[in-house]
Amino acid sequence: MAFVVPAEIGHASYVGPLLDYLVGSFSAVQVVAVREKLFPWLSEDCWLLFCQGRGGKTDHIHFSRLDQFNGPSLPPIADAHRWPTLKRDWNGRLRPLLASQEARDAYLRAATTGAKRFGEFAKIGIGYVSGANDFFHLSPSQAAEYRIPPEYLVPTVRRGKSLSGNVISHDTLAEWRSSDESYLLLHIPLNADLPLEVVKYLETERGLDARRAYKCRVRSTWYSVPGVVRPDYFLQYMAGSQVRLSRNDAGAVCTNSVHGVRITDHAVAIASLPHWGNALSELSCELEGHPLGGGMLKLEPREASKILFGRACPAVQHFIAATEVLRKWRLGSVA
Repeated sequence: MAFVVPAEIGHASYVGPLLDYLVGSFSAVQVVAVREKLFPWLSEDCWLLFCQGRGGKTDHIHFSRLDQFNGPSLPPIADAHRWPTLKRDWNGRLRPLLASQEARDAYLRAATTGAKRFGEFAKIGIGYVSGANDFFHLSPSQAAEYRIPPEYLVPTVRRGKSLSGNVISHDTLAEWRSSDESYLLLHIPLNADLPLEVVKYLETERGLDARRAYKCRVRSTWYSVPGVVRPDYFLQYMAGSQVRLSRNDAGAVCTNSVHGVRITDHAVAIASLPHWGNALSELSCELEGHPLGGGMLKLEPREASKILFGRACPAVQHFIAATEVLRKWRLGSVA
């Protein structure tokens, strides 16, 4: 059996059950990772799947890496990996096999010898869903035009690219204000006594359009956006090369395009967070996250909670090299 399969076979949640079935049904199972697109005109990255010996069984997955697929008549030479070990160490993900054995071994040692997972000292979740972004997000000039009282406006981080530094500060908000960016969320508490200016804004044509949007019309109070919290940090949900983590010194909130991070164990956080951005945490983002089309790296909350914080020595060079390899595979076809 031979199939062209989505490259998601290297990381998707369905891979475990799929490979469980295949190793229980064939005597040989091989996955071939291909870095350059098999179909350059499509956005989908594809790998190859080969199975032999229908009716047999195996406890190994054979894995190969190719920069290009040039149509060989036989599957390429592969490394054998015990499937139970892959499930134990990598939750059945195959993408870590793109990194060297030395880097993988050192990473697993770090995970059990002092490094902390993000979820051990923080709770990570997406921000609010407004339901009508153009209505609920105002620029300073729009807020002044509609005379919205300041107590109904909250600064917000709307997208990951806004995390250009390590801190979202009051100086950051001043820059957004001077650029007249739409960074102010109209935040109206439930059962609030609304001032006339807010009522007038709700009754504008923009407001009439917004209340018809699905997320708004299914709320008990359509204009009160739920899930608005002020996290301690912001983490990029999707990133190009390096994932950004920014401290929230400005008391801002965030949309569901950004992760909000709330510290749950301050002592562990104080010891761990200074390691953000070192070779271990950068590799961890690549290993725990997953690639999207166009070279983006996506970190779901569950994946982000697994990011490791700790010292990278003495394996720093292995970690740096592995990160470069994984980014090359993720970005290579669009670089």
